[in-house]
Amino acid sequence: MDELKKVVARNILELRTLSKMTQFELGEKLNYSDKAISKWERAESIPDAYVLKQMGDLFGVSVDYLLCENGDKKKEIPAPQHNNHLTITKISIVGVFTFALFVFIVLWAFGHIVPLVLIYAIPVSLVVLLVLNSVWRRGKDNFYIISALVWSLLASFYLSFLHYNWWLIFALGIPAEVIIYLSFKLSRTPKR
Repeated sequence: MDELKKVVARNILELRTLSKMTQFELGEKLNYSDKAISKWERAESIPDAYVLKQMGDLFGVSVDYLLCENGDKKKEIPAPQHNNHLTITKISIVGVFTFALFVFIVLWAFGHIVPLVLIYAIPVSLVVLLVLNSVWRRGKDNFYIISALVWSLLASFYLSFLHYNWWLIFALGIPAEVIIYLSFKLSRTPKR
């Protein structure tokens, strides 16, 4: 059993360092504390099967890879998915703005100049970013994304009804920020 702990410890440490993650970052992605990650890397304990599966998915390796001595196979570790996730996120956001630009051009061609279409692309792109960020377990950034989303929605609403001069609409942003902040304070505590 001690040999298995050492093998798993070496593999976790190697994969984490190759992915340029700190123990805290890995713990956050797995919903564990950095102390738990440290114990696993020092071979004091071993993660359960569910966590091994999560790690395998995160690093792009099988659970078997984490449990076995790999020797020269270390060079064959697939690149972490983070670069692909970032690229997909950028493509999605550019796609939202491209679609908004297309709609703007079509409306302009028919004699309707509606620049607000481009403004509405901002909250839509933030919703896309929030969804992708949540799917790929980077919840720590969601606070900022949701805050930006609230303010962009308020700005879009204000600009849509600019002729009414409803500048007080931005006052709604203050309680919204408090609610967002308090909601994120309720987040799950990491397992030990």
